[in-house]
Parts: sequence; structure tokens; C-alpha cells
Amino acid sequence: MKRVITYGTFDLLHYGHINLLRRAKQLGDYLIVVVSSDEFNWNEKHKKCYFTYEQRKALVEAVRYVDLVIPETSWDQKRSDMHEYHIDTFVMGDDWIGKFDFLEDEGVEVVYLPRTPEISSSQIKEDLNMQNK
Repeated sequence: MKRVITYGTFDLLHYGHINLLRRAKQLGDYLIVVVSSDEFNWNEKHKKCYFTYEQRKALVEAVRYVDLVIPETSWDQKRSDMHEYHIDTFVMGDDWIGKFDFLEDEGVEVVYLPRTPEISSSQIKEDLNMQNK
């Protein structure tokens, strides 16, 4: 069984997220999605989410391509996740190109998938904010 893992905040889940998860699942048999915890988002990424971790986790779990959802609590977690979950392929959006190549030293294939160009959570938040002005 080929195991694939990807990471993200997945706030305001949209079709760009679904495209990423679908393409990630196509790279293997079992897809693990690591969703950033509220504390990690705030303390490390300086991001405030609309939905709580539990809500975002439930949304991602409802996507048919996803087999398991676990929390992300630190940047350093990625290296240990590769071993703990016996990962074959690590997947991220192409806005992260080169940032996780070090995982190849753990025996993991690193794949950067193109993002869906016309959609992003940040753009949705910005558009909604403009409508309320």
C-alpha cells in the first residue's frame, strides 16, 4: 500500500482544496491529511482561522479522498510523521517548492502539485471583506 501525506490549514474549504486532495490521492492508496491546529496556526503561522480545528478536521474527513486526518502542532512534526505513518509520498502545493526537499533524506518522494490558480482561502476572505465595506 502506497501512503501519501499532505499538510494544510484547510480553512474555508473550497474546490482548490478538493483538487489538491484528489490529485494527492491519485498518487497512492491511502491519504493522510495533517490539518494545522488552532494553536499552531496562531503561534507559528500567525493566522486566525474562521473555523476551529475540530470543524476543519470534520470538513476534511468528509472528503471522499481522505483516509485519515491528524493534527499539525509544529513545523518539526513532518520528519517524524514520515516514519510514524510509513509515508511513501509527501505532497504540497507548488507555492512551497523546495521547502520540503529535505524529506527526501527520509526516503520519501516529495511532490509539489500546481495550485488551482483562480481560488485561495486568502482571496475568499479578501473578497468577502470587500463586500462588507
